[in-house]
Amino acid sequence: MAIFTVIETAIPLFIDHFNFSDLFNPEKLVQIGGLSLLLFIIFAETGLFFGFFLPGDSLLFVAGLFSGTKYLEISVWLLIFLLIIAATIGTTVGYGFGRWAESYLKSRKESFFYKKKYLEMTEDFYKRYGMMTFILGRFLPVVRTFVPILAGIVRIEFGKFLFYNVIGAAAWIITMVMAGHWLGNIFPGLSEHLEIIVAAMILVTTIPLIGSWMKLRKQVD
Repeated sequence: MAIFTVIETAIPLFIDHFNFSDLFNPEKLVQIGGLSLLLFIIFAETGLFFGFFLPGDSLLFVAGLFSGTKYLEISVWLLIFLLIIAATIGTTVGYGFGRWAESYLKSRKESFFYKKKYLEMTEDFYKRYGMMTFILGRFLPVVRTFVPILAGIVRIEFGKFLFYNVIGAAAWIITMVMAGHWLGNIFPGLSEHLEIIVAAMILVTTIPLIGSWMKLRKQVD
């Protein structure tokens, strides 16, 4: 598929210009890697358990802001379509990994890239919202990475998972990309204040995670 060809070019492009701090700078990520790196990161954050720290929300916002420019020479709706495919494939890979690695994850030692509390937090979210987790969870860092893995572990019916997976991917990506695109058209100087906007987005999306983490701590205590 063409999307895999695009994603395959992302890694060497990024390595040639890579600084570790760039991983947390959505504007720099788009400027360095363009569409290839953008698709790869959305795939990784939604499908690989070590991708939880990648800046998905702010990256999509910046992508919408830069669509149709020299950094992303592509129409916003084609961009959205490709991103939905990347996110859907990513979560499908995460689901498959969860089914395959159920016992491995339960016995795996914790590290920076994997902590059991991430799965516990996701499971708590799933118990509260059921299948809507695959839609609502898209808007929450960490949860969107681990919810497809959890779905594979508990062996949710794949057809049902895929249905909610596609809806969740579309809702998340259209919302974030179009927010950047529309606001960028309304306020042409918006790109000059991206650091503040990104910081605000990170704060807003982190608050629910802090609440879930504190709830888990109380249950353990």
